[in-house]
Amino acid sequence: MQKPNGTGVTRIWRATRCSMDGIGYAFRYESAFRQEILLCLVLIPAALWLADSPVELILLIAPLLLLLVVECLNSAVEATIDRISTERHPLSKQAKDLGSAAVFFTMLIIVVSWLAILLPKLL
Repeated sequence: MQKPNGTGVTRIWRATRCSMDGIGYAFRYESAFRQEILLCLVLIPAALWLADSPVELILLIAPLLLLLVVECLNSAVEATIDRISTERHPLSKQAKDLGSAAVFFTMLIIVVSWLAILLPKLL
């Protein structure tokens, strides 16, 4: 039985195209994603300059990339809820608020990582 997205290199190519479509959608329609991309454009070069080791570099950059992942998942949850119904419902609010909380916790991870690496350098 043939798989809908093909196999091998064809499947990888089609999956990559779907991923690029998702990134494009997030960039076009999600202002929070654009803001987080801007944050990455500022902080990733700063991380390259500030890190003294590969481990520090990973600890500065990985949480930024994680933020983009979590924002995409949050947007997917919101789109799914809106697809199901646009009327207000406590479970819809709960799902959207939980997605927002995940983004918030990811931002805390960024702050903690950056402080843990930068504070010893400043003191």
